Amino acid sequence: MNRTTLATAYMPLVDAAPLIVAQELGFAAAEGLALDLVRAPSWSSVRDMLAFGRVDAAHMLSAMPVAMAMGIGGVQVEVSAVQVLSVNGNTIGVSRALADRLRGRGFGFGFDDAAAAGAALRDALDGPLRVGVPFPFSMHAELLYYWFEAVGFPADAVEVHTIPPPLMSAALAEAEIDAFCVGAPWGSISVERSEGELLLPGSAIWRFAPEKVLAVRRDWAETEPHLLGRLMRAVWRAGRWLAQEDSATTTAELLARPEYLDVPPELIDRALTGRLTISPRGDQRRVPGFIEFHRGAATFPWLSQAEWIADRIARRTGRDPAAARAASRRAFRSDLYREALADTGAEMPGASRKVEGAIRERTAEAAVGGRVWLEADGFFDGRVFDPDAD
Repeated sequence: MNRTTLATAYMPLVDAAPLIVAQELGFAAAEGLALDLVRAPSWSSVRDMLAFGRVDAAHMLSAMPVAMAMGIGGVQVEVSAVQVLSVNGNTIGVSRALADRLRGRGFGFGFDDAAAAGAALRDALDGPLRVGVPFPFSMHAELLYYWFEAVGFPADAVEVHTIPPPLMSAALAEAEIDAFCVGAPWGSISVERSEGELLLPGSAIWRFAPEKVLAVRRDWAETEPHLLGRLMRAVWRAGRWLAQEDSATTTAELLARPEYLDVPPELIDRALTGRLTISPRGDQRRVPGFIEFHRGAATFPWLSQAEWIADRIARRTGRDPAAARAASRRAFRSDLYREALADTGAEMPGASRKVEGAIRERTAEAAVGGRVWLEADGFFDGRVFDPDAD
């Protein structure tokens, strides 16, 4: 079969796995595709490669298409998030010096209590906290801002710096930052190099946060609907395979290759299994659902998730929240998801919006053709986001 080649940008992160697996294990080939995977040095490079036509699709931060729809960032190209690639998968880490200070004040690094960790961090400050994130408009940044606000950080107590994920550990070692929020495996890299310690998983702040999306240009989606559908089906099937319990070892070895992440497979395995080493002393923590590629309708692009992101960005940057939420609904394309995956057996929620943070335990909800099991999605402080509320 002749295959159509699609250039696809990605960053070297564990959550690029659906794209890499789709290509390497034949899910793309089954759809008559070959993915030309282009490794990018930064998230701004991913954005620009997609926006200006260097690639056809991209592994992208969930907040990036929303920010672009709001007219933020200087690139005036509409980008569509057609599918969520991964949920969760981030860690918050601190420098060894800050970890020692926290431990000296009695903090136990339980790794599951965002309120306690935030209060301990706030009370340990002796100046502004310099925090590294991979991009200004990212789930990393939004989780941190939400967390800092909820635990009462002073407005002038945080300085946020943009640092590409592979450089985060070095920035910590060189004392450019005191803390970070970054996707796997780069938090584990800082631990392995004895440059930092892990404080929390991102899921301790929001239990089911959409982290990365499959993004395409809106005009490409409109002119190449059949190609888009084939790409989405290949990636969805790769995500389903990744959710199998026995896939972790193969995935870790695959992603560890020099052309992809180029890191030891055991560091990738930590993220895939949720068994994290949080300090150079070898302290370990188990995080169920540390990263999710399929279960709980993880790949569905909920409009309400886009609206939460837009609302947070708007309030932080002085924009109109209602206008931002309206713009965000153009970025997350649940309509294209329903169309492309209708015949795959993918779980299709009955609605495309929900109250975010309201699901306290695994729950069955109405779905097209039956029901869908949704995972708990609570925020650590008990708040919810109702997209229909003023």
